[in-house]
Amino acid sequence: MNKSEFVAAVAAKTNLSQAEAGRVVDAVLGTVTETLAKGDDIRFTGFGSFEVVEQAARVGRNPRTGSEIAIPASKAPKFRPGAALKSAVGGTDQDG
Repeated sequence: MNKSEFVAAVAAKTNLSQAEAGRVVDAVLGTVTETLAKGDDIRFTGFGSFEVVEQAARVGRNPRTGSEIAIPASKAPKFRPGAALKSAVGGTDQDG
């Protein structure tokens, strides 16, 4: 499903026009992005959580030359699904 299909599905479920649903989807995604950019987490009980994880600096290898390269520390977004979402897609909640 791409973004326009997602917007159409939201519009159908909420009785909003596609333009209104598009603005809602953009607002939700923008809010998630802004919140994670500030370093804060977002938790939707049952659905899952978005968080920022720190990745330590490490040494990697250039696949073409085999020489070592320094990979700097960075931050990355991470999504962790909740129990209800795992159950809905047929997975099992083994994380606790």
